[in-house]
Amino acid sequence: MSETGAGTETEDSAYDVAVIGYGPTGVTAANLLGAMGLRVVVLERDAEIFTRARAISTDEEVVRIWQRIGLAERLKQDMLTERPVDFVDADGRTFLSAAPTPRGHGHPPQMFIYQPALEQVLRDGVDRYPNVKILLRHECLRLRQDADGVELTVVGTADDSVHRLRASYVIAADGGTSLTRAQLNIGYEGRTYEDRWVVIDTKMLKPWPNHDKLRFHCDPARPAVDCPTPLGHHRYEFPLLPGDDEKHLVTEDAVYQLISRYGIGRDSIKVLRATVYSHHVRFATRFRMGRIFLAGDAAHAMPPWIGQGMAAGVRDVANLCWKLDSVIHGELPETVLESYEAERKPHVREVTRRAVFVGRMITERRRPVARVRNGALRALDRIPGFGAWMQDSNWIPVARYDAGLQARPRTRATGHQIPQPWVTGPDGERVRLDDALAGRWLLLHRGLPTAQPAWERLGVESLAVLPMGSPPAEGAIVDSDGVLLPWLTERRVTTVALRPDAYVYAASAGAQLPPPPAGFAPASRPATTTTQ
Repeated sequence: MSETGAGTETEDSAYDVAVIGYGPTGVTAANLLGAMGLRVVVLERDAEIFTRARAISTDEEVVRIWQRIGLAERLKQDMLTERPVDFVDADGRTFLSAAPTPRGHGHPPQMFIYQPALEQVLRDGVDRYPNVKILLRHECLRLRQDADGVELTVVGTADDSVHRLRASYVIAADGGTSLTRAQLNIGYEGRTYEDRWVVIDTKMLKPWPNHDKLRFHCDPARPAVDCPTPLGHHRYEFPLLPGDDEKHLVTEDAVYQLISRYGIGRDSIKVLRATVYSHHVRFATRFRMGRIFLAGDAAHAMPPWIGQGMAAGVRDVANLCWKLDSVIHGELPETVLESYEAERKPHVREVTRRAVFVGRMITERRRPVARVRNGALRALDRIPGFGAWMQDSNWIPVARYDAGLQARPRTRATGHQIPQPWVTGPDGERVRLDDALAGRWLLLHRGLPTAQPAWERLGVESLAVLPMGSPPAEGAIVDSDGVLLPWLTERRVTTVALRPDAYVYAASAGAQLPPPPAGFAPASRPATTTTQ
C-alpha cells in the first residue's frame, strides 16, 4: 500500500481476507491463511507487540495448530513443559496436585509461555509469506458489506492517511473492546466480576523452592496465583481486597510486600510491571455477520483459571481459516461458513463454565467452606479413579463438535479430532500424522480400504493404516506408535473421512461412508505442508 499525505484517501487492491488485530489470534490467522496462499492484509493499531505477558500457558492441541504452520518446534524452545500444578491451603500445604497427561495431539499436554516472545516468533513466521501484508499503526474506522465483499475504511494513525481496502471476508480479532463488534452492533453479553486483580510480571534473579510449580494459593484471606513462566520470568496475581488502594498496590514496594508472604525477597526477583485488571465472562451474541467473523476475545472472554483464553482464540481461527480457504477456492459452498459458530460457540461456553468452577474453588473467601473444600479434596484425591481424574486436569474439556460440518448419521468418531501419533509414510520417513495428512480432505482406513466411490470420484485420496511394525507401503501409513488403530477400533469404525483440520466428518464400520458435503468440489492444488 502506498503511503499518502495526512488526511488524503486512496484505494488499494482487493484481498481475500482482512484480519483486524495482530495478537495471538490474529497472527495465527495470518500464518494459516498465508500458508494457504491467500491474499491477506492485517490491520493493527499498535506499533509494537504488547509487552505485558497476558496469557501464561497453552496446551497440546494449540501447539498442534501451530504445527500446521511449521512453528511448533521453534515455539516449544521458549516454553516450560511438564510442570506440576498444586492447589495449596492458607498454610502452604497441598490439598490437590495435578499433572496433565497427554491427550494424543503429539505435544506436551501443558506448556507455560512468555507471551511477548511467543508473539514475536509467530510474527516472524508471517514474514515467510509475501502474500500477507502487515499494516501496523492502522485502524479500521468503517466496514461496509455488499454482495461481493467488504469495504474497509482504514486510517494510518502515524500520518492520518485514509485508505479504502476491499476483502472478500474479514476476521475481527481485535480484542474484548472490539471496535468491529461495536460497529456491527453485536451484543457482548455476560458479566464482569467485582474482584479486580493485580498482575505482576517479574524477572527471576535466583531460584527458590518450588519456583517451577504453578501454585494456586487458595487462602481465604487473599488468594493468589504463583506461576513459572519461561525465559527467566515468573508471574504473580493477587485480588484487590476492600480498602486496598489500587494505585498503591501496583507500586514496587507494595508488590514486594505482597510477594514476601511466600518467602520471596527482593534479591530473588525484579519487578518488570504490575497492572490491575478484571475478570470477564462474556459472549458475543453472534460470531458472524455476513462476511465478517469475530474471533478470540472479540467473540468471547473467559476468566484465566484454566489458561484457555488465548487457546480459544487460536482454536477459533484454526476452525475458520480452512473453511474460508475452501469457499474462496470454490471447493465448498459459502453455507459451510455457518458451521463456524455452530462448532466453536458450544465448546467455548463449556470451557468458560469449567473455568468459572475452578476459579470459584480457588478464590473461596469463607473460611469454613474453605476448610471443607480442603478436607474433601484431600479425601477424594485418595479414591482410586476419582483421584486420577482430578490429577489429570480433566476440567479442561476436549474440543469436539456435536453440530456443524458433520455427516449424519453420527458415529462415536464423528466430530472428534483424530489423535496425532508418529507414523511411517510410504517413503519410510517417520513423521507426525498431520504432516502426512497435509491439511487436506482424506479417507483413512483400518485395514484394507473399502471402495468409497462417492468420495473417490471427487479425487479424495485414501490411506490405509497398517499395524505397528509393518513395512512401509504405497498408499499407506504405519501406525508407528500403536495409537490410530486402537482409536478407530474403540470407536467401532473402519473408515473415516477427515476434514483438513483432522476432525472426523464422517465414519463407517465397513460400509459406505455418508456422502461428501453438499456442493463439495475439491480443486486441484498443492496440499498444505507443515514440516517442522
